Amino acid sequence: MKKVTLGLLILFIGCGQHKTNTSVINLPSKHVIMDGLNHPWSISFLSNTEALVSEKDGNLLRINLDTKEKYIIKGFPSDLTDSIRAVHFGDNSGIFEVLIDQDEKEKPWVYLSYAAKKAGLGTTTKVIRARLENDSLYDHETLLVAEPFTKEYFHYGGGMTFGPDGKLYITIGERLFWEKDEPEIPIAQDVSDKRGKIYRINPDGTIPLDNPDFGVDAVPGLYALGIRAAQGITVQPETGKIWFSEHGTLQGDELNILKAGANYGWPNVTSGKLRSSDYTPPKIDGATFTPPTWFWHHTVAPTGLTFYTGDEFPGWKNNLLVPGLSRGSLWRFHIEVETIKSAEELFLDDRVRIRKVRQGPKGRLFILTDEDNGKLIQIKNQ
Repeated sequence: MKKVTLGLLILFIGCGQHKTNTSVINLPSKHVIMDGLNHPWSISFLSNTEALVSEKDGNLLRINLDTKEKYIIKGFPSDLTDSIRAVHFGDNSGIFEVLIDQDEKEKPWVYLSYAAKKAGLGTTTKVIRARLENDSLYDHETLLVAEPFTKEYFHYGGGMTFGPDGKLYITIGERLFWEKDEPEIPIAQDVSDKRGKIYRINPDGTIPLDNPDFGVDAVPGLYALGIRAAQGITVQPETGKIWFSEHGTLQGDELNILKAGANYGWPNVTSGKLRSSDYTPPKIDGATFTPPTWFWHHTVAPTGLTFYTGDEFPGWKNNLLVPGLSRGSLWRFHIEVETIKSAEELFLDDRVRIRKVRQGPKGRLFILTDEDNGKLIQIKNQ
């Protein structure tokens, strides 16, 4: 079991052991629960001891946190595309989010997003749900297919969360790598195009009647637009607000609060720079763009974020934790209402690409990393 203590520039009281002149400050440390994973993307807990883990380059797994056993879940849809990372390292295909309907104890619904393929057309983001019995999925239902299928293998999105209203919120990426490839109306600004959006649907895939109205040409379920590559989305328990992370191109990584009908501006506005320096986005008549709640001045590639509500680290209570891929970072944000008041980068002495941070049963805190292809790690108070 690997144990790495945290290296910090600033230490906070209440978070185990570093001696000072006046007190003992607790330092969190990493403890490997399971290695040998294949680029894990998400985790959702079936019980105190069991969880489902999705692998971007592998399978949907059922794992036991105590015995370290893992089993491949059978019955995954056959249209899951094979990752071609061996051909192009930047390929983002795979299995993305996994959520479990916590109200269903017997044969629960499992909600999954993944890169689906269609012969001759390419891939896109697909969301399904299926019943789980033992180690098999059955009774599959398709909830969203972010058509068109294309041969771009970037920026699928795939982040999902249940809101306090019981609705399912889904992020769908724009899929382009170069802005110069935008059509006349940019994808993320076109309400008739399913890409580059955030959706709000009922758990059975039907559309809530109180969704915002984007006009007769808008795709069903549309809740917000102007999205480039949002992967992480989570609920703030204190307020019920939904926060999501967004990847920029050259810098421009952001944290946003989701608001009904909002336009987050891509590609017309960004806190970074466009990759295609010769591209000028067209003016969008009548558009009002919502600025980010926070953005970094360097590239972080923020991913699956969560709010911490456990008791192991009292100084972190209700803080937002955000992992990153680019620099291998884990961030802690103190928030008052909708304002980020302070930001701290954790584990400065042990950077590793992190895809997801999630709080499990009993307030335990876990991260999924790309270290040695993939590990599940628990963050403990020494």
